Amino acid sequence: MEPQVTTPVAGSADVDDRATIGAGTRVWHLAQVRENAVIGQDCIIGRGAYIGPGVRVGDRCKIQNHALVYEPAVLEDGAFVGPAVVFTNDYFPRAVTPDGRLKSADDWVPAGVTVRAGASLGARAVCVAPVTIGRWAMVAAGAVVTRDVPDFALVAGVPARRVRWVGHAGVPLEDVGAGRFRCPATGREYVEAHGVLAPATE
Repeated sequence: MEPQVTTPVAGSADVDDRATIGAGTRVWHLAQVRENAVIGQDCIIGRGAYIGPGVRVGDRCKIQNHALVYEPAVLEDGAFVGPAVVFTNDYFPRAVTPDGRLKSADDWVPAGVTVRAGASLGARAVCVAPVTIGRWAMVAAGAVVTRDVPDFALVAGVPARRVRWVGHAGVPLEDVGAGRFRCPATGREYVEAHGVLAPATE
């Protein structure tokens, strides 16, 4: 059987001519990629997703259906953004200025969300900018992130708080004592020191 050929950009997607789309990246139906956004290679931009002006997305990222990635967000390589995730960009949002005028781009300074390499955000999570999601961290579905998430942390709740550690595979780690943790999926070991987790080999 012949492999199915997928068009890289669906006909119903709205990709601005000033956006940059890397080789092998697929943009699905009704997605919108705004001006000056840069999306790396081998990414998937899901149905109805929104990528704001100037947003930076690394290689091999997945941004699932109806996710809203507002500028000036930055996603490093291998980031996963689940369905209907929202990245805010205004810490004190108002439609109008104190004197009642409709606010324009000149009336506020956007605040961004940064997602470090390999991190994942579950469905309908909300990240309240400015905030950074650490390397290989995991944000549970429905969580509201209001402060930075450490590398390898699993955070959940409203507001999101660390509940476990996870490894590169995304699986919660097993505590093997003396500040050491092991991934039940890969066997890889990690070490915690002063509230920071890192692979034992680093």
